[in-house]
Amino acid sequence: MSDRTAESAVGGPSPAAAHRALPEATRQRARLATMALFFIAGMMYASWGVHVPTVRDRFHLSPALLSCALFAVAGGSIVAMTTIGGWIARVGTRRACLAGGLTMSVCGALILVVPAFWMLLVVLAMFGVGMATLDVAMNAEASAVEESLGRPIMSALHGMFSLGGMAGAAIGGALLAHGMAPAVHLALASALATLVLLASCPVVLPHVPHPTHGEHARTGNRWRTPALWALGGIALIALIAEGAMYDWATVYMRDVVVATPALASAAYAAFSGGMAAARFAGDAVRKRFGAPQLVMASASLACAGMVGVLVLPYAFTALTGFTLMGLGLANMMPVLFAAAARVKGIHAAEGLAHVAGIAYFGLLFGPVVIGAIAQVTNLTTGLAVVALCAALIAWAAPKVLVRLGI
Repeated sequence: MSDRTAESAVGGPSPAAAHRALPEATRQRARLATMALFFIAGMMYASWGVHVPTVRDRFHLSPALLSCALFAVAGGSIVAMTTIGGWIARVGTRRACLAGGLTMSVCGALILVVPAFWMLLVVLAMFGVGMATLDVAMNAEASAVEESLGRPIMSALHGMFSLGGMAGAAIGGALLAHGMAPAVHLALASALATLVLLASCPVVLPHVPHPTHGEHARTGNRWRTPALWALGGIALIALIAEGAMYDWATVYMRDVVVATPALASAAYAAFSGGMAAARFAGDAVRKRFGAPQLVMASASLACAGMVGVLVLPYAFTALTGFTLMGLGLANMMPVLFAAAARVKGIHAAEGLAHVAGIAYFGLLFGPVVIGAIAQVTNLTTGLAVVALCAALIAWAAPKVLVRLGI
């Protein structure tokens, strides 16, 4: 059924048709606004990450209590992702981005201001809720912009998140090194995020209610949709590997490669740099070869990089391997999120929330599992799980994407 036929069947245009009918300038402004949203989301997450040691020292937290604080952010994010999909579908991405972003910004400014630890836990949980709401809403918006433009843009938008994270960490570190008070830094970052939100949200694509019947209806039960569970499972495996790189790459360089602290820290930079570069190239590759081929090649590259790191534990080969890991993992989440937004019978926001909610368990528990394996055996064996994850994705993900017609 064409979009025009769908309009007569349901009494109005489908959202995709309505967005494609907008002027080119309007759709391009929406693309730029969405890029800004991804950037400030990365910036705020990195700004919080810079202050994890500050939170520990200010509240005199033991490792166990610091873990509780970190889990509050993750817990708030996961709870939000399992509940907000339907709400975003009703109110639209414009209102959801604004609500989630403002919650994130306000709570970010309060992290180092609240006087008691229990208040900190509440603020961090709400910070996670705001981050997750913005995350799902801006990815749903990205999918709508991608459909309206008729070309892939999801990877580049996730690249903006990576750039925001790099900028947030670098600028935050520089300001703190020059004597800025930590609370002032977070307040400034939150103020900047708020200004960008207020400027960007009115420019994103307008909300078009989805039909409730006809071919374009999207009212299915996401909990009973096998495609979303398959995509979520693959995303979970991808984030197990990604989380391991964030938490264990530097440790591997120090303990196994026996690198200097400065060289060890380069492992994280190599991985992050590889991710950012590949995300800005990913859309062109997806358009030229297709999503299944991109995922299979990327996962194979990540697997080869990780095997190289483990088999040749020397500084140059390890840094090269971590760069290949970044290049290989970069486009996993953009492609899987784009696929989740297009599952038939499910609203984009609900599909994204479902897949993201499953995936973030991998980011949360994956590094812990690898640490447990390393405790029983050694870190090389623990990180072999990452190579296995990449191999599983290379084998399974293309089959799932082809079956979904992505």
